[in-house]
Amino acid sequence: MKSGNFFVSMLLALSPLWGFAQEPENDQEKRITALEEQSETLDKLVKGLSKFKASAYIQGQYQYGEEDASLKVGDKNENADAGFNRIGIRRGRIKFEYNDGIGTGAVQIEVNDKGVSYRDLYIGVKDPWTKRSSLTVGVFNRPFGYEIPYSTSNLESPERATIIQDFFPDERDLGAMLTLQPVKESKFYFLKLEAGLFAGNSINKETDSRKDFIGRLGAEKTIGDYAQWGLGVSYYNGSVYNPTTTAYEMVGKEFRVVDKGTTGTYMKREYVGMDGQFSILTAMGKTTLRAEGLLGIQPGIAGSSKSPNYSARPTNLPENALYKRPFIGYFFYLIQDIGSTPFSAVLKYDTYDPNTDIQKDEIGLAGSNTSKTDLAQSTIGIGALYRFSKNVRLQAYYEINSNEKSANVSGYESDRKDNVLTVRLQYKF
Repeated sequence: MKSGNFFVSMLLALSPLWGFAQEPENDQEKRITALEEQSETLDKLVKGLSKFKASAYIQGQYQYGEEDASLKVGDKNENADAGFNRIGIRRGRIKFEYNDGIGTGAVQIEVNDKGVSYRDLYIGVKDPWTKRSSLTVGVFNRPFGYEIPYSTSNLESPERATIIQDFFPDERDLGAMLTLQPVKESKFYFLKLEAGLFAGNSINKETDSRKDFIGRLGAEKTIGDYAQWGLGVSYYNGSVYNPTTTAYEMVGKEFRVVDKGTTGTYMKREYVGMDGQFSILTAMGKTTLRAEGLLGIQPGIAGSSKSPNYSARPTNLPENALYKRPFIGYFFYLIQDIGSTPFSAVLKYDTYDPNTDIQKDEIGLAGSNTSKTDLAQSTIGIGALYRFSKNVRLQAYYEINSNEKSANVSGYESDRKDNVLTVRLQYKF
């Protein structure tokens, strides 16, 4: 066979492969278009995922308490004459948040040895111009003080102060809040105002048509690269439902009955709070001071001065009648990082007096309608933190609890044995 004929034959034999390699121009354009569409789809997916955030932390802990102590994990003491210990999951929380720059949606779930519940469930909308101010609607932290919104994953003590736990159960409430912040170019950019209307029943459903007002004006500034300060003033104005026809108010050194005339009345609760923070970085490490105080009027029942967080309205029973108590509570922290090591030392003082009109042996007198609920309490906390990494933290903390004594209140004639040791391992991711 001549060489020319052989070459033509080879071209004919390879023509299918040649045709595949040399697609018509319109087929090439289709493939390029398809690849571009796939790339755009992938870009959109990546951008969408960048707006989505998931975070979580788990706190496993061991606690030892003296015979009169109340622990945060496990069941109550099974032996009234001896100390006891418990292990458990104090908090297991996972939060999902989606932020598109203007709008935010968030859900936070709580899982611990008491069961499963939710914490955060809210929608936030920023102003489209500066993105510094916003409206938040749903269940979220109340805008009062500094410690309430301070995450328990960062808290230097195992729990918040006594008065915060009693007056702001779950820290959160159902409501709507407006946040106003000046732009960074303003000389007032360091100010922040948060104010809103809330149901006043913690994370539980609303049970009446009344709303509570809560607001805080805060200021925060840095001093170079070595110090920072902050101040805040807060105000709470609301009410508590009274299911009975009577209520009690302090007259002199005793509670007197107030005839409300009908069931379903309300008693005012009002708090004024102040908080301050200061931190400085030196050769010794970072030193942080925080202080916060509250005073005002708190309605509670005979057996408790805590704020309501019930799932249904209380019934018309004598034990559910309200007692109006003037109170004061305050606490402070000193946190000292040990140089550049992962160690920190913690000192905390926490005190709460639920009824400032009476003290000591005045409490519990016959006919005064006062009880152990009116006794003051205080706690000195000494602790240490060790950070294995940015995710893992070990905490050891000892609480020395003291109570106001009264010869007229059974079980409180002397200081109760209720000190608590907490050892907690936390993983945050």
